[in-house]
Amino acid sequence: MSLVRGLLDRLLLICAVVAGGLVPGFIAQYRQRLGGRLDQARLDLAPWQRIADQFFHGDIGRLIQYHLQSKDPTFHSEGAVIRSLIATVAHLQSEVAALHGNLFQQTAYLVLHPDTDLLRATLNDWVPTFGLSSQAILFALAYAAALWLIFHAVWWLGAVGCRRLSARGRQHTAS
Repeated sequence: MSLVRGLLDRLLLICAVVAGGLVPGFIAQYRQRLGGRLDQARLDLAPWQRIADQFFHGDIGRLIQYHLQSKDPTFHSEGAVIRSLIATVAHLQSEVAALHGNLFQQTAYLVLHPDTDLLRATLNDWVPTFGLSSQAILFALAYAAALWLIFHAVWWLGAVGCRRLSARGRQHTAS
């Protein structure tokens, strides 16, 4: 049994180091895709900002109010679209800012605040890359150590449970 555990132990450790080393590359590709979305949202908002600059002294809020106060339903709808673009740009800017920390902070942010559509799109186009920076190597080793410790805890709990079941079985057959 210890041979099987030893083989599983080493295999898990190797796979965990490789998996942990791939995370920084995935995050970099996610950040690039997020930056692309932000750039596009800014491009979409730019013509509206130019109109606000021309007619409302740069106050895009007044441009939105002008649109929303219109009796023309199409013109009124444009106000909601402009407001939505501003909210999108602000949201994307905050996400980009949150992903400027170290690798551990970036990973924590993605785990706690996942954008499932963006994660899925990044995963669909993901090109696996192994990070070789000191942060990436440290992350890979920490990830592997955490999984290795979890493996040992689960194995130990399983062994304790098997021993208890075995002891109960011997008690029932002895009585």
